[in-house]
Amino acid sequence: MTLYPAIVQMLGGTSLAGAAASLALLAGLMVPAGRMWLRTSLAGYERHVIAWAWTIAFAATGGSLYFSEIVGFVPCPFCWYQRFAMYPLVLVLGVGLVRAHAGIWRFALPLPVVGLAIAAYHVALQFRPTLDLVPCEGGVPCSGRYVAVFGFVSIPAMAGAAFLMIGALLLLLRQLEKEEGPALR
Repeated sequence: MTLYPAIVQMLGGTSLAGAAASLALLAGLMVPAGRMWLRTSLAGYERHVIAWAWTIAFAATGGSLYFSEIVGFVPCPFCWYQRFAMYPLVLVLGVGLVRAHAGIWRFALPLPVVGLAIAAYHVALQFRPTLDLVPCEGGVPCSGRYVAVFGFVSIPAMAGAAFLMIGALLLLLRQLEKEEGPALR
């Protein structure tokens, strides 16, 4: 018996839950009372925030490698672009974690922002293939869906959720750095 269905369901469910938590975190960062609560609740835990972001990047990288190398899905060009944004996050956030430096958000934040934009376009392209501005080449259509967990969560949607989670955590780290300074305790 294969573990593929369980792994795909777990990744899809985790993506949905993570996206919801990320939107709640972003909403909290937008209001003064939320920022104050987050600062007082998480002061001194900046290293944990980096570890959470690194764990998400590591899991997303592992998931993409699982789909391509074990399951055998051929990545389309937009999948590769998302990988170009995700894979370096494992290294960049890992360095930030080892060096215990809250200022790592400055170097890491552009990657999830770009990756989220690519993932959002890719998801839109899957639902509306007519949005294809540049035809995908390489034999794999960018509008194709290998996976549709719960009927709508595709691999680019999972990547988009990971980028959203990492971006929200880096914005939280930015907020915490304002209070504590760049060096972590």
